[in-house]
Amino acid sequence: MCLFKFTARRVVSQAHCGFTALSSKKQKFCLEMARPSSNMADFREVFAKAKHIAIITGAGVSAESGVPTFRGAGGFWRKWQAQELATPGAFARNPSRVWEFYHYRREVMLTKHPNPAHIAIAECEKRLSKQGRSVVVITQNIDELHRKAGTKHLLEIHGSLFKTRCTSCGNVASNYKSPICPALAGKGAPDPETQDAAISVEDLPQCEEDGCNGLLRPHVVWFGEALDPDVLTAVEKELDICDLCLVVGTSSVVYPAAMFAPQVSARGVPVAEFNMEATPATNRFRFHFPGPCGTTLPPALARHETEIIS
Repeated sequence: MCLFKFTARRVVSQAHCGFTALSSKKQKFCLEMARPSSNMADFREVFAKAKHIAIITGAGVSAESGVPTFRGAGGFWRKWQAQELATPGAFARNPSRVWEFYHYRREVMLTKHPNPAHIAIAECEKRLSKQGRSVVVITQNIDELHRKAGTKHLLEIHGSLFKTRCTSCGNVASNYKSPICPALAGKGAPDPETQDAAISVEDLPQCEEDGCNGLLRPHVVWFGEALDPDVLTAVEKELDICDLCLVVGTSSVVYPAAMFAPQVSARGVPVAEFNMEATPATNRFRFHFPGPCGTTLPPALARHETEIIS
């Protein structure tokens, strides 16, 4: 029987936001469980035997590449926080302002590069695939740094900054233009004193499908929107077969991703957390490695002495 039943109901996103924590009862339950191990040698033995590895990543991985997270104090673009702009309502009211925000984020991301954690994951996937083993990355991030690092088996549960979706015909397309449209050139400055560009809808990104010309929106999951059921089905399948799970750079408080690893752990599969600090889910996992992911992850995923490379 499948453990994960995300597609059986409408799963609503709280994407890119950390305001939904585990209940106090659940936190107390976590604290009563055994303290996880930080023994890298023990983890490496488990890693050497794993055939299907699922790696769940969050904002902490990208933060080491200098990617702004728009979380917590100071997490503003102009005078707005992300949850005020990343909504269907905000886009309906002021598509120009929302596109300025996402144009700024796209332009910032074009200057960023994968860090050692991204690279270690991609190299591990490539190496293990030659041994008949699999690695899947399930990411909450929308920056495509995993893809840039070379990861092939990637499930982006919150979408991508570099994809658009037409509000008329629904067509989804990759888009790496800089700027994404002429009217946004030089726009999107995050300074609080910057005035809105007030770009007309006709000059915002438009669908290029024959005869459409509909208004495009970023293909990301906004607050209050349902996650893509096809992506969730794929996540469900991967988590059902994995025999090792890594949780990397995530606070474990944003749903539905926060329940992925604990439910894997509940069926007896080893879970290893790599994060700057403990999270509400830490004590439900077998391993916890504190510190920057770019420092802790590369030695964890490096070639094990028992691996045979053909």
